[in-house]
Amino acid sequence: MTSDLSGATVLITGGTGSFGSTMAKALLREGAAQVRILSRDEAKQDDLRRRLGDERMRFYVGDVRDRASVDDATRGVDKVFHAAALKQVPSCEFFPSQAVLTNVTGSHNVIEAADRHHVGSVVMLSTDKAVYPINAMGMTKALMEKTAQAFARNNPRSSTVVSVVRYGNVLHSRGSVVPLFLEQLRADRPMTITNPEMTRFLMSLQESVDLVRHALQHAEPGDLFVRKAPAATIGSLAAGVAELAGYEPRTSVIGTRHGEKLFETLLSREEVLRAEDHGAYFRVPLDARSLDYGLFFEQGEAQKESLDDYTSHNAERLDTAGVVMLLGSVSEVTADLGVEPRPAVENAASREHGAMV
Repeated sequence: MTSDLSGATVLITGGTGSFGSTMAKALLREGAAQVRILSRDEAKQDDLRRRLGDERMRFYVGDVRDRASVDDATRGVDKVFHAAALKQVPSCEFFPSQAVLTNVTGSHNVIEAADRHHVGSVVMLSTDKAVYPINAMGMTKALMEKTAQAFARNNPRSSTVVSVVRYGNVLHSRGSVVPLFLEQLRADRPMTITNPEMTRFLMSLQESVDLVRHALQHAEPGDLFVRKAPAATIGSLAAGVAELAGYEPRTSVIGTRHGEKLFETLLSREEVLRAEDHGAYFRVPLDARSLDYGLFFEQGEAQKESLDDYTSHNAERLDTAGVVMLLGSVSEVTADLGVEPRPAVENAASREHGAMV
């Protein structure tokens, strides 16, 4: 964690989740003056309070949907990491209005409160499902991104820098597939997979924290940041989990669930055309054009060389051996298995730019 967070008061919305607890530990370790957690679940807050046992932690029971509770938690804060969201694709498909209230209205409340209280920086956590979204979760996360970018565009004199980070599957995070596979293996049940050829980006919790840190250090208002990441098929991921855990890789194909894609996209082609290469990261600056599009109707916009979307189908693809190496370097996975972690894995982008993944 960077020195500009030493002595800072930081708010993490949705902070009892996997990202929030990992970020809170890092902030405390690096000298934050106070770390605030805003979330709805008092039981999870109590559990985190007991696990961290640090007097610099402050817990706010509330909901990002409620402006008053967001306002209370934001007063006197230097930085905000906005992780609160409804993230499960199937539940958002059945209750899309609830996804709108949390992911869109709640995010708007966080940004407005940060602006009112002159917070220095707000980093909004998004997902690859926000690109070309086909499900309610992705659609509401896409609108969250637009809300952040619209604030930056419409408030150029604001002292609050609002940026967005977008990433794919976080390995061994709460509700993700790796803990489910391990649970099924230990219960002597086959691992349930939707489609063995489905691909997903893979990253660790620590890498998600590093991405947010990079955004905090480098963001201009409205920026979007993506971390380069390897991908794997669900079939290879399941086989890798079983091999690392020492089980036979028995699987049961259950079919694609509500709102799932065959592959995910971290950057659209249009974003790739504007992206800056930051080594292990891409930065996509805000499209700050005004609503006067006369110039583009008359002359059009200069086109760069033809590029593709950045997807889990065309990213570096890990086979089963590669998945085993990656999983073995993720501390949450090795802790669950009771084995020593392996050295961090280098993917192709990392080798090119000297960054570990």
